[in-house]
Amino acid sequence: MVLSVAACTTTTPLTSNEGRVGVPTEVLGQNALPPGASIKPELSLIMGAGEQWVGRVVADLGRDTEGAFRFFLDTYPAQGWTLISAVRGKTSLIVLTRQDRTATIELSEASLVSGGSALLTRVTAQCGGGGAQKTLMFCRV
Repeated sequence: MVLSVAACTTTTPLTSNEGRVGVPTEVLGQNALPPGASIKPELSLIMGAGEQWVGRVVADLGRDTEGAFRFFLDTYPAQGWTLISAVRGKTSLIVLTRQDRTATIELSEASLVSGGSALLTRVTAQCGGGGAQKTLMFCRV
């Protein structure tokens, strides 16, 4: 039995042949990362590019996780995203929606040995066949 898998999307490489991470705005569109943040390509999975990307982005935030939290709360709603929920703590969580997309941003505080990190997950309602609740339940990234 032969099994083949096909998808209607393109994948944008995060790294060049030299191993460097591409410019985040080229990959993520207007959903930029906070100043000084860098994508960890070995932990990220991005399908598509620009405004249509879906997947998971893991980024190193350095020491300023409070600034990153404020950045996401200020920047994304200004770009048309609707804030659903925001919780600030050692591990912070922000949930936003826009049209048929849901974005979840999880921020982890810096420790003595490592900087803070962000985990951005973005899914579309089309993969679950319904609204945001189905998206979060059925789409695995």
